[in-house]
Parts: sequence; C-alpha cells; structure tokens
Amino acid sequence: MTVPSSHRPRLRELGIELGRLPTGPLNAISDVAGVRVGVTTLIAGDGPLVPGTGPVRTGVTAIFPHEGNPYVAQVPIVVHVINGAGEVTGRSEIDEWALLETPICLTNTLSVGGVYDAVLTWMFRQAASLGHEAWVIPVVAECFDGHLNDIQGRHVREEHVLAALDGAVGGPVPEGSVGGGTGMTCHGYKGGNGTASRVAETGGGRWTVGALVQANHGARDDLRVGGLNVGRLLTPTPPVRTGEGSIIIVLATDAPLDTHQLRRLSARGALGLARTGSFAGNGSGDFVIAFSNYPGNLVPPEAHGAPRALTTLYNDDMNPLFLAAVECVEEAVLNALCAAGDMVGRDGHFAPGLPSDQLRDLWRAHTPSRNA
Repeated sequence: MTVPSSHRPRLRELGIELGRLPTGPLNAISDVAGVRVGVTTLIAGDGPLVPGTGPVRTGVTAIFPHEGNPYVAQVPIVVHVINGAGEVTGRSEIDEWALLETPICLTNTLSVGGVYDAVLTWMFRQAASLGHEAWVIPVVAECFDGHLNDIQGRHVREEHVLAALDGAVGGPVPEGSVGGGTGMTCHGYKGGNGTASRVAETGGGRWTVGALVQANHGARDDLRVGGLNVGRLLTPTPPVRTGEGSIIIVLATDAPLDTHQLRRLSARGALGLARTGSFAGNGSGDFVIAFSNYPGNLVPPEAHGAPRALTTLYNDDMNPLFLAAVECVEEAVLNALCAAGDMVGRDGHFAPGLPSDQLRDLWRAHTPSRNA
C-alpha cells in the first residue's frame, strides 16, 4: 500500500543538485537553529469509501519556531497569499500584529477546526505562562486530501495533534507521506511533506533559510526539475488527479529581518514554486508562511513600555536570502515527491510514487555537462 519514506532517496541522493548556495547540514528546515517539527501519520483501512470510517490517509504536522514556548517568546511572521483558495487561520491577526504566538500546524481541509481546538488545549496546558485571560489564535493551514482519504471523517483527533506537538524535535525532518502530507498528491504523483535549506552569507553574517512544504498541487505535464520538463519525459502512467490542488510553504530563517523584509522573502517562495512547474491555478490554495527566529527580535506577550531595539539587515543585503528562499522551496517540493512512495487510498484510488530511477537517468541524459 505505501512505500515508507525512509526507503526512498532524496533529490540529492539521486545525484541531482540544484542551485548555487550550500545547504545546511541536514538540508532541512531544522537547520534553522531551534526549529522543531513533529508529525502524526494516520493510515488505516482499504477499499470503498465509508464516510466517517475510512479508508484513512491523513495526519498533522507541527512546526515550532524555536526551542521555547512560542507564546512566551513570539517571533515576527507574515503570510503571503499566492492564490487564496484555501485557509490559514490567524491570518488577520498576523496581518495586524505580525507575531506568531503558537506552533504552526498543517493538516487537511476539513480537520482545520479540530486541529485548531487541539492546539488551544495544548497551549492552555502552558497555563503558568498564559494566564487566565490569554488571547491565543492558533495558526493552522490546510490542503485537500479527499482523493485518497475519507476527509469527511475528520480523523485527525485531539490526541493526534497533541502527539505531534509533544513529539516535535530538531534534527532530520520526516518527508513524503507523513503528517499533514500523508494523503497529498503532487504533479500527478504521490506528494506530501518535503524540506530543504540554504545558507547565505550577507550583511556581515552567515544565515540559514529553511523550507517545509505540504505539496498537493500541479499537473504531470508541468513538472520540472532544474528547468527540465521531466513530467513529459517520464514513462506515462495514469495521473492520480488533474486538479490544481494546493501547497503550504513554511519558510524559516535565523536572519534578523523585520516584517517588511519577511514579506519580501515570502514572495520569493512563489518563484521557487514556479521553478517546479506550478502556475498557482484558480482553484489552488497556495500560501507562504515566513518567520524569523533571530533571538534579539523575539517579543514577550503584551510587551509595552520603553521603545525596544530591533536588529535588521539592510535591504541591499537581502539578495542572497531571496535566492536562498527560491532554491530551498524548489528543492523542498522535489524532496516531497522523491520521498513519497506508491499509495492506494479510498475506492482504490492509486497515487504512484515518482519513479526515482527514471528521474535520475533522465537527468544524466539531458544534463551531461553537470555529470561529466
């Protein structure tokens, strides 16, 4: 039914290295110091769809901006809308205050409410820091996984969200059919979670930009790797679906950026997405959530009093970070595809894994100068 993600090579393990900036040690969003990721993956049942029962192919991904309590030390954040046929909760507060006060959770469309409520439960367990009149608006984003999953069943329960939150750690980040990416499809193949990072030297420092995507978008014929239109060259198989789909892109950086600069950085996520062949169709919910966890710019709740100092780069030093965002989003999408194996979902719907060996051979054949 499902090829475990750990058994499939990432893009660079196929000999395909994109971009010109170096990656972080793990080539993952967790290369941004302090960022933690947790997942709960739900796979159960086979056969015809029985709404409320299964088959189940879904889950939840939790992302923490740093090692501490996100409410006690809030980070600057923005949400950039590429195409808005989807949902990111808390967006109006982010537009107003530009601060993140909870973990970021990714899941399926109809589980947003349940995940939101579970995050509140988790936050209120931090009662000593929240107090009894805390204003808490969780950030939960979604993509639709109903082609493979019994989405009406809303199988992501409170205990699953709490497990993802409590289990969030640094280090290697699970990819492919895991967490919120479990039931996702991408460019006619099995999609899911993917991650990548880049390191940029600018403004007198060495900064990391990391991306984590929940990829559920795109058509087979549009898929590109390093500019090569592999979607039209791979051996044809029936595409899993031909809809426009959606993607959630989370960009993290340790660079000292203000919210205006974060908004500029987030817009570059769309350029990385376009490199893989997406054009953000009319029915797509394509969002970029970007935050900086630079320690000197963290904000305590209800901060007030004397003016605070804010450290930022100069705008003229932003170009290397822009390039980093483009490159790591591109590679995160492709890592999601590489990591996700075949999956059979509800009503026998089949999502084929990207044929890694074919992709490697096509790359070698069409880019000989890179493999000399």
